[in-house]
Amino acid sequence: MSSVLYDTPGPKARVRNIAYTVVFLALLIAGLWWAIAQLAEKGQLEWALWEPFTRLPAWETYLLPGLANTLKAAALSMVIALPLGALFGIARLSDHAWIRVPAGAVVEFFRAIPVLILMLFAFQFYAMNTGISSEQRPLYAVVTGLVLYNASVLAEIVRAGILSLPTGQTEASKAIGLRKGQMMTLVLLPQAVTAMLPAIVSQLVVIVKDTALGGVMFGFTELLNSRQTLAANYANVIPSFLVVAVIFVLLNFLLTSCASWLERRVRRGKKSSGPLAPTEPGGGLQTAGAVPARGGNSETVSGP
Repeated sequence: MSSVLYDTPGPKARVRNIAYTVVFLALLIAGLWWAIAQLAEKGQLEWALWEPFTRLPAWETYLLPGLANTLKAAALSMVIALPLGALFGIARLSDHAWIRVPAGAVVEFFRAIPVLILMLFAFQFYAMNTGISSEQRPLYAVVTGLVLYNASVLAEIVRAGILSLPTGQTEASKAIGLRKGQMMTLVLLPQAVTAMLPAIVSQLVVIVKDTALGGVMFGFTELLNSRQTLAANYANVIPSFLVVAVIFVLLNFLLTSCASWLERRVRRGKKSSGPLAPTEPGGGLQTAGAVPARGGNSETVSGP
């Protein structure tokens, strides 16, 4: 079945695609085999290195507290960055220059600065100008840096999603007398959410992974930083890295799976049919507003 972006492959193309798939799988298996062989040669597959992960102390003391801090920092950043990004994205589309220009300057400024520098500046700011304790300061710095950077990126995603809608949506909204704020909140933004959702989810995955920067720079006890302490106690550097990598993969897979389910639900809601109304006392049901077949004498009964 052909579409705008994809043509149904012919017999030769199908054979070529199968050949590419077989070659890729063979290379993947060979790469995994080589990696396992190298780990075995270096003694990294010995049970003594992996055995700590089968007992509760390693999880309760190191990995689970680090995972909790990672989820806490990521959740706070998402909750703050999403509405803030939407606000700045809509502000960049304002008809008033005194709103549009400052919003654009803020977005471009924070989008151009690496998130690590934002975290470092936030850490120094909290240390010099606030009374936040040294134990809580890393969390505040990580969340501040992630919010400032990702809100600016999300603002661009929101702006691009709204601009991607057909111009007829805006014209129809103006034709029925909606104000700019009503048009944004009731018409444009709800429709743009479906188009923006994949990019938003990708940015949320970035937030989860970037929490590790706080542990690298100023000792925020997130998952990767906790792994370092665990590896120092059990002398299993490579196994601990692999276990933490699997945890991050599972976290991001769960996030993308939830987003995919939400996207499918939104699309099904948009494709649902309108209300049905009877056409005649002895007839069946007909969609409200439908045109009867030519030659028929039934009349459509509109819904209330």
